[in-house]
Order: sequence, then structure tokens, then C-alpha cells
Amino acid sequence: MEADEIRSDRRYTKDHEWALEDGAVVRVGITAHAVSQLGDVTLVNIDVKPGDNITAGKAFGTVESVKAVSDLFAPISGKVEQVNKDLDHAPEKLNEDAYTAGWIIAIMPSDTHEFRTLLDHETYRALLSSEAH
Repeated sequence: MEADEIRSDRRYTKDHEWALEDGAVVRVGITAHAVSQLGDVTLVNIDVKPGDNITAGKAFGTVESVKAVSDLFAPISGKVEQVNKDLDHAPEKLNEDAYTAGWIIAIMPSDTHEFRTLLDHETYRALLSSEAH
């Protein structure tokens, strides 16, 4: 996975989370850029469970790496439908495949229009470019 990989099939946040519509739910993870900044991920702490309500912009857990601990922020509001329990035993999935096997939670949106307010792939690429300068 390349650090500058940005997929066009999903939306992004300024905090480097991605959101992907997957049927009725929105899967959430962190971007390849975030993973490259963190380095080797050693632990994923998810503070929510299925059935919990989550609010856009609020922290729902942390990712720990050899370099830092970073908060995970919800890109949209809704009810947590799934938590990727594979990350409990294999947090390195974020390093290996942040966009597929490394999804973190799935949310049933409370407002289906909220997803559209997230950054598209071109706007996210521009954000990364501006952060680099």
C-alpha cells in the first residue's frame, strides 16, 4: 500500500479517516497517509460497541503505533453496527491493507446526507498536498 494512495470510491475527513458506503452502512477506517505517518501499528482501541450511538467529529477510539497514539474520529453520526474484531489480534492489518481488511467500524447513518459533506478524493488529495507544503 502506497502512502499517497487515495481511493475514489470513498469520502475522507481532515483527520485522515475514510468512509465507504457499503449497502446501508458506512465502513470507516484510516487512510494510507495516516498509516504512513503512524508507522507500524501495534494496537487499535475501539471504545464503542455495536448498538452504541456515535457522533460525527467525536473520538471513538485510538490507534497506537511505534511513533504515536492517535485518536479515531467518527466521520458521520449514527449507530455502530459492526466493529472489526480482527484488529484486536492483528492490528498490523492497518499497515497491510488500510482500505479493505483494515476497516475499523461500520455505522448505520442517522442522516444519509451527512456522508456527502465529507471530502471527495480530489479534495482530500489537495488537503494532503497543502499539508506537505
